[in-house]
Amino acid sequence: MASASLFKSSAVLDKSDFFKGQSLRQPSAYVGRRNAVAPSALTVRAGSYADELVKTAKSIATPGRGIMAMDESNATCGKRLASIGLENTEANRQAYRTLLVSAPGLGNYISGAILFEETLYQSTVDGKKIVDILAEQNIIPGIKTDKGLVPLAGSNDESWCQGLDGLSSRSAAYYQQGARFCKWRTVVSIPNGPSALAVKEAAWGLARYAAISQDNGLVPIVEPEILLDGEHGIERTFEVAQQVWAEVFFYLAQNNVMYEGILLKPSMVTPGAECKERNTPEQVADYTLKLLNRRIPPAVPGIMFLSGGQSEVEATLNLNAMNQSPNPWHVSFSYARALQNTCLKTWGGRPENVKAAQDALLTRAKANSLAQLGKYTGEGESDESKEGMYVKNYSY
Repeated sequence: MASASLFKSSAVLDKSDFFKGQSLRQPSAYVGRRNAVAPSALTVRAGSYADELVKTAKSIATPGRGIMAMDESNATCGKRLASIGLENTEANRQAYRTLLVSAPGLGNYISGAILFEETLYQSTVDGKKIVDILAEQNIIPGIKTDKGLVPLAGSNDESWCQGLDGLSSRSAAYYQQGARFCKWRTVVSIPNGPSALAVKEAAWGLARYAAISQDNGLVPIVEPEILLDGEHGIERTFEVAQQVWAEVFFYLAQNNVMYEGILLKPSMVTPGAECKERNTPEQVADYTLKLLNRRIPPAVPGIMFLSGGQSEVEATLNLNAMNQSPNPWHVSFSYARALQNTCLKTWGGRPENVKAAQDALLTRAKANSLAQLGKYTGEGESDESKEGMYVKNYSY
């Protein structure tokens, strides 16, 4: 069980909330989709965890902070290690994850960390539980709960996300281990349609996952990633994103998901990776905020954008542009490679490079913290941090 020293301000969870979610107050109600039905059909409840879910979501969505995604599967983590010449062993994965979570002062910029199942139960190289190290940093532990993408029969070579079977019992176990939020990634491909079947499957799967997660005390991150694959322009991405998010929120309401107790992890509205026309951060921000205003209820506390293969600097610039004007949400980040790429290369698997690698991680975390506040300038960035990280058909 994670340390109880987490969450010290009044806006975040206290000790009793962190460990005793089942003894919380009566659930709050939330009005879902506006249909001409009896009032009782509009009541949305999230079980005995309702108040805790809201507090957790608000704790993650605090000013100047975002999420560090370190939930790559062991196989994908192996690819990262291979890029710096390391073998994919548990000891090497442990060393890298220890480096990340123990970076001094990381909690100043990071409010939550998404972990892979191995990491949730793992200790650092010094024998301390990783969830306890995160707690000491005032970082809430999260967990990836989906089981990955598989081909969607009857579609245009598209995918669906598996993992609903057994999700309730797994979520309950993750909660007991110290996790307080979770992530489920499904994808939509523009070059392949997207077909109505793929969009509906993505939205329904996310809604069932969200309902099951809330029922077990975990704040669900809802992530229908619109892949960067393709030659399409930003207008086409915007069109598809509107379609996807309309479907997602329809099914969230159908499944009685409490909006105040979720977080979103959308893609930014950008052109396809192979599109010849590129857009400025201001244009990306304009399209993305337009999408949010048209599709996302203000009740949702946090919009934690994924980087989706953008360079470290590009992801930060786009986030900063979105925070140049007021909006009803906490518009922030949930980055993996866009936080860790330079850090990993700096480390190179060498113990003597740990401090330099942690400094690189903190540099990126601070840059995105400033971007969340709309104060990032982009000055002093290295050429390496401007290198794109797009991978076609990316999966982890």
